[in-house]
Amino acid sequence: MVHKRKSLNSRLNMLLAVCLIPFTIMTFYLIVMVYQFSERYDDIVDNIAHANTYNIHLKEDVDYTMYVIVANSERAPELVDTQKPHVLITQARTDFQNLSDNADSKYARNQLARIIKSLDMLETSIQEIENDAQISGMYDKNMERLDLNVRILTELIQEQIQEYIYHEAANLGLLRNDIRADVGSALKISIMIFAAILVGAFVISSKISHHLTRGIEQLRNVTRKAGRGDFAVRANLADSDEELAELGYGFNRMVERIGNLVEDIRVEQLNLRATEQKLLQAQINPHFLYNTLDAIVWLAEADQSEQVIMMVTALSDFFRTTLSKGRDYITVEEEESHIRSYLQIQQFRYQDILEYEINIPQEMYQYRILKLTLQPLVENALYHGIKNKRSKGHIRVIGCLEDGKLVFTVSDDGIGMMPEQLEAVKKEMNKREGDSTSFGLFNVVQRIKLNYGAEYGIWIASSYMKGTEVRVEIPAKEN
Repeated sequence: MVHKRKSLNSRLNMLLAVCLIPFTIMTFYLIVMVYQFSERYDDIVDNIAHANTYNIHLKEDVDYTMYVIVANSERAPELVDTQKPHVLITQARTDFQNLSDNADSKYARNQLARIIKSLDMLETSIQEIENDAQISGMYDKNMERLDLNVRILTELIQEQIQEYIYHEAANLGLLRNDIRADVGSALKISIMIFAAILVGAFVISSKISHHLTRGIEQLRNVTRKAGRGDFAVRANLADSDEELAELGYGFNRMVERIGNLVEDIRVEQLNLRATEQKLLQAQINPHFLYNTLDAIVWLAEADQSEQVIMMVTALSDFFRTTLSKGRDYITVEEEESHIRSYLQIQQFRYQDILEYEINIPQEMYQYRILKLTLQPLVENALYHGIKNKRSKGHIRVIGCLEDGKLVFTVSDDGIGMMPEQLEAVKKEMNKREGDSTSFGLFNVVQRIKLNYGAEYGIWIASSYMKGTEVRVEIPAKEN
């Protein structure tokens, strides 16, 4: 059965959903409830406000205007439209009809219907009085109608409006009770929802915490082991969350690569030591030593003591620098002394074909250089360049500082190389080690790259019958 991993993101989304969805529903419910109560409250208040306007002014305005019409009919045309009884009644009827249309209870609608009916009766009585007001001799009768019909009806309408206002005020009390009941219910529901959110959040967060802490604890343990050098350790997080599983996979790959790199470094160090040992052995060449000692014996037999002293001193300096108390790095000044001693010895042996020049500024003397960097190049220039030319030749060693680098060129005007020979030497120099003519170059290149980095090394340029130039670049590091 394949275990399907969940991602940490999906677990967090689940936690968010457990907390957010119920909270959103509860908030929406409370908003709707508050909105409904607010709407009901506003409707009741508006109804009371409209009705109360007519409760205060309708009776007084109608009674006054009707009295003016009955007592002094000539002033009736002077009344503005808003003071005319028919206008007042029509406006009142319209407003109360609107209240009736929007009423939410049967009692309110019945009460409003009674008010509208009373307004109709009032309008009929007012019409009769207005018609008779133009007839002379009807004053007493109209005054009687005013008292018995109009004023009684306006008083009745006022009472009906007050009853309606009382009913709406009672609705406010009912609304308050409803609000209390709904608030109590909302509070209980909120408590239940919050409790459910807390329980769900606790359960999910506990699972998330368990998965995280278990995986992180395992990663911490294997990281400690890897820090102590155990690169065979591996994190087993296949059953953890997706993110932790990927982290464990990446950690395993990293530890594996670090282990491989450490092993590669160990092998490279062994190879470097072996290469240095071979190079050191190559420099302590028995033939070179025998020939030099033979030359010293020959000079001694010829009583050339000054030449003997010079040869012995040069040979001593040569081997002193070659050994250099086991140090890997020496100063540029010591490296120059080393190649100068070598060339002095070789010039005595090949004085008819060898001339040399060393031009390294004193400002470079304090910088460090890998031991035996230049001497193998000078030796190649002599044996593969000058000797094969079979005529007078020159070797030049030049040093300079360029952009934070030590740059040396070892050039000769020997026989040089054909293009195919040059390519073969470059391949052997960079790709393989052996007893070929490029053995010294190969060792120099490998040692430079191992000690300074792949961007440093040597570059060769050569032309047949014109000579060869070898350029060395290493970083400038003071002693």
